[in-house]
Amino acid sequence: MAKPIVAIVGRPNVGKSTLFNQLAGKRISIVEDTPGVTRDRIYADSEWLNTAFTMIDTGGIEPDSQDELLQQMKYQAEIAIETADVILFLTDAKEGITSTDRDVADLLRKSEKPIVLAVNKIDTQEEEAGLYEFYNLAIGEPMSISASHKRGIGDMLDEIVKRFPPVGVVEDEEDVIHIAVVGKPNVGKSSLVNRLLRQERVIVSDIPGTTRDA
Repeated sequence: MAKPIVAIVGRPNVGKSTLFNQLAGKRISIVEDTPGVTRDRIYADSEWLNTAFTMIDTGGIEPDSQDELLQQMKYQAEIAIETADVILFLTDAKEGITSTDRDVADLLRKSEKPIVLAVNKIDTQEEEAGLYEFYNLAIGEPMSISASHKRGIGDMLDEIVKRFPPVGVVEDEEDVIHIAVVGKPNVGKSSLVNRLLRQERVIVSDIPGTTRDA
């Protein structure tokens, strides 16, 4: 059977890629303070309590945006949500609950998937008070973490693993062939990848530099 899948979702700039890289044990997703850096779905494997699973990093969701690129990022995130066995909903304690957080929470409730709510950027014990506001999202008990300081990650992973469906034998992926599609900007790499995979795996746009992570 396939590994369980965890989709990391949330609004832009809450630390999804930082957390993804921490769990992967290496830098895979680009991390910047600029919102919208992650655009496509990025995959990596991880393990906790002798349980292997696959993570999906997603671009920040802005449900009401009419921007074409942001709409495509939302579509990619929705595919990740549909694919996932467990959703890790990441929020930002330093900014508190925003209207976008509430919109994302509504979207996730409709998925009817198990959800772990993590409140990021609680770097010290003294900042724990910022956690309690997030009960207002009514999406489960919030867990305090700091992706950059590796604080609370173990407890968060415990909750994620508890929500996995029963898993049989994990499929052997040692013989999987990995292919890189490279070239200068705007020559059609993303269109080719989507054609080969027969799905909208990466965002396609006439804007050079749309694909950011590799």
